[in-house]
Amino acid sequence: MTTVRFENGRDTIRNWDDVFEALSAEPRRRLVVSLMDAPRDETIPLPERAINPDAPADPDVLRTELFHRHLPLLSDLGFVEWEPDPFVASRGPRFEEVAAVFEALHSHAAELPESLVLGCRRLEREREREMSVSD
Repeated sequence: MTTVRFENGRDTIRNWDDVFEALSAEPRRRLVVSLMDAPRDETIPLPERAINPDAPADPDVLRTELFHRHLPLLSDLGFVEWEPDPFVASRGPRFEEVAAVFEALHSHAAELPESLVLGCRRLEREREREMSVSD
């Protein structure tokens, strides 16, 4: 029994490490948020949907970083699937693990320090606007 508990504990630790590694870079966070906003089985265009509107990156540099660094990492962890031509991404088999962290953060944004939530609050306003337009 103890062996099973330790193995489960190690798996849980590894899963959290995977989530935090995936979310440790802004383009990956932006990509996860964009996929959360997209319908479950649709792809999103890259690099456009990985650009943070509050701190836009050079699209050519971002394309290279996504292709060689960010997307392979997210794909290897099972969070995202992607294609180079057309350059798109979609949810991977473990996507819900990273999405759950963002959902938890967004639902408690009012309790977080202002320095961490400016983007969250802007995103919430955008979502509210989109919902009011679609009604």
